[in-house]
Amino acid sequence: MKRVVVGLSGGVDSSVTAHLLKELGFEVIGLFMKNWHDDSVTISNECPWLEDSNDAMIVAEKLGIPFQVVDLSEQYKERIVDYMFDEYSKGRTPNPDVLCNREIKFDVFMDIALKLGADYVATGHYCRKGEEIINGKPVYKLLGGKDTNKDQSYFLCQLSQQQLAKALFPIGELTKPEVREIAKEADLITAEKKDSQGLCFIGKVRLPEFLQQKLQPKEGVIVTIPSDFSEYVKETPTFENKEAELKYFAKKFSYQKEDGKVVGKHQGAHYFTKGQRKGLDVGGTKEALYVIETDVTKNIIYTGEGKNHSGLYRNVLFVSNDEIHWIREDLTLKVGETMEVEARIRYRQILEKATLYKVESGLYVEFENKQSAIQEGQFVAWYKNEELLGSGVIS
Repeated sequence: MKRVVVGLSGGVDSSVTAHLLKELGFEVIGLFMKNWHDDSVTISNECPWLEDSNDAMIVAEKLGIPFQVVDLSEQYKERIVDYMFDEYSKGRTPNPDVLCNREIKFDVFMDIALKLGADYVATGHYCRKGEEIINGKPVYKLLGGKDTNKDQSYFLCQLSQQQLAKALFPIGELTKPEVREIAKEADLITAEKKDSQGLCFIGKVRLPEFLQQKLQPKEGVIVTIPSDFSEYVKETPTFENKEAELKYFAKKFSYQKEDGKVVGKHQGAHYFTKGQRKGLDVGGTKEALYVIETDVTKNIIYTGEGKNHSGLYRNVLFVSNDEIHWIREDLTLKVGETMEVEARIRYRQILEKATLYKVESGLYVEFENKQSAIQEGQFVAWYKNEELLGSGVIS
């Protein structure tokens, strides 16, 4: 009998994951990961992790499977929280959920599971795993979830062949309503439970307040850049080759304070991210203001009016060599090679047509349509026919 460890989070997805595996005849063990216990940054008096671990325990009892809580808060602080502070202080926007999967769930947690003699680790992600024998070796594939509305493959875009080999995603073939239905039939306490929000496992934390612990507030100005700013309307030069063209279009616009007008104040550029419109508190404009750039050195936030402002849009981004990650190692591009793909730069985004260009220094991703708010530090993931082939950190 194969043994599988399920990361029980106290939510409906992981509860149903454990239930389905049990039905399939696996020997199932439930583990709850405690990743955070600094209560000074949670907002309410509720203690979400206690509530969640309790729900997870009740589900385990109902299913008749062994259960325990593992405390990974030290590794979580080192690998996720410290990294987040570091990225925000540089004016980049990290994606803690992608990292949490790579560094915690499928690394630290997987190690614990394998020490318990597990053959597999299962999670409640909406994605699927495929397998094909290529050149005599099994190659594992990460496929989007059947429920396109909930497809979570993006969050797993940094997994490796070794991690995928041991991973199972039992609810990937189901839709969210079907999952809830199964939970109801199996009489699981989590059947009606709302989906959790907030950082991967930290629970109810407001990001600016969380960041304020390490990144001190400092007052700066908010500048609005007009939509006819000279950089947006200047003529495109002629390029000697494709790489020169890609390099030109991948470069983000740079602004000076005198390029626009000061319309307000903020408490720290490092709390803001491109494309953001909440929290600016500037009135009197026809359309809402959006952050188009932050300068953490000079502590200035640049904004543009309306979500179609030219400062928000680019169609080329760059990933440096040490940030390129191929799940399908067998498809890795060599210098000079290109690949037609579909790509996304954030979780809920619809896949967009794009072309990958491998050059000496890294990888360019050229989108057919301009993308809004391409943000350094976030992940770009590329797909072909529902399969996530690789990803990289936008530089």
